[in-house]
Amino acid sequence: MKLHHQIFIAIGLAALIGFLMPQDLHIFGVQVLAVLDGIGTIFLNALKMLVVPLIVAAIMSSLNSIGTGEALGRAGWKMGLYYISTSAIAVITGLIVTNIIKPGVSKGEPVKDKLGLSERTTDVLEKVQEHSVGDFANIFFDFLPPNLFEAALNGQMLGLIVFSLLFGWFMQQVQGAPGEHLRQTIDGFYEAMVGVTLFIIKFTPIGVFGLITSTVARTGFSALTPLLWFFITVLAALFIHAFIILPIGIKLIAKRSPLRMINAMSPALLTAFSTSSSAATLPLTMECLEQNAGVSKKISSLMLPLGATINMNGTALYECVAVIFIAQAYGLDLSLGMQATIVITAMLTSIGVAGIPAASLVAITLILGVVGLPAEAIGLILVTDRILDMCRTSVNVWGDAVGAVLIARSEGEEEILLKAPKAI
Repeated sequence: MKLHHQIFIAIGLAALIGFLMPQDLHIFGVQVLAVLDGIGTIFLNALKMLVVPLIVAAIMSSLNSIGTGEALGRAGWKMGLYYISTSAIAVITGLIVTNIIKPGVSKGEPVKDKLGLSERTTDVLEKVQEHSVGDFANIFFDFLPPNLFEAALNGQMLGLIVFSLLFGWFMQQVQGAPGEHLRQTIDGFYEAMVGVTLFIIKFTPIGVFGLITSTVARTGFSALTPLLWFFITVLAALFIHAFIILPIGIKLIAKRSPLRMINAMSPALLTAFSTSSSAATLPLTMECLEQNAGVSKKISSLMLPLGATINMNGTALYECVAVIFIAQAYGLDLSLGMQATIVITAMLTSIGVAGIPAASLVAITLILGVVGLPAEAIGLILVTDRILDMCRTSVNVWGDAVGAVLIARSEGEEEILLKAPKAI
């Protein structure tokens, strides 16, 4: 049975068992929920264990494949353009959908009182007018951390990526036997990491079962009711971006079938959905893209680690919708300038958000401070965050994969999405 079929079955069984199972169920004196939490935690820890060595090795090894000449510069510019344009489109999509649906307004009235927000609207408006996007400039310091090991420990991947790119670039300049040995060592290390990754990926259905069962057992399906319109708004915006905007790029630019692309990436997308972690899903994303979609290692191993850190389409969209929703709940009529500020800050914060579950909540708190909205409002979206986190993480991974296909096709790779997906 293929991996994505196993994952799909695991998700279905987990949802059913989690819904029927009492939270305090004990078997032989052991709490079942605690065991399921432990299974999910072990699985996530195993995937996260791979992230730092895999990203570093993949980027350095990919520079071995691409080289340091015109090909690298051309691919790099294309990647940067893709990241910026898709993130901007995602955020603007979220902004438009939120302004159309208006989830923070009910029967023409803001839902502030219904949601129990205590701060007065006039006080909030004064704070909004005091802030600007300049408060977020500190995020760029993460590009050059003073201590790489500390940055890795804290999940600040931007610094590691910058260092890996610099090291990989200058590794090409080392001449003679030392340079050749160094490049062979890096390639060998990368191959070993791929082997470890494939071994851990085999246990994905078990980890998914533990994660989903414990989540459903705690929240049930009724947790979505209080903020149903906010939930619908986020899902609608994510759907438009993932299944309308990005597939247009696959069809018109890559000239390939979006349905075949979805089929090729389904194991990674299901894993992203169940783990809510684009970083933890990265090893499987790379495997699906290379084995199923036919993208070369030199493109996937450079673009996916970068994308898992700085190309958070779903996260940026979600942050924008959440902040606009909170502003609507307070009855604030934000100017176009302030909404533009929210768009820019959502894009900036999505770059710095670690690819781990619920990391965007930290970013949303920061955006609320930037635009002057009270941090207490973050509590409004906690009830739906886990499920929406699963959805937006899938969009993050999907956006990275689509970008890799577009770049690879533009670089002349002809075998992409022409063969049936392989069993992983």
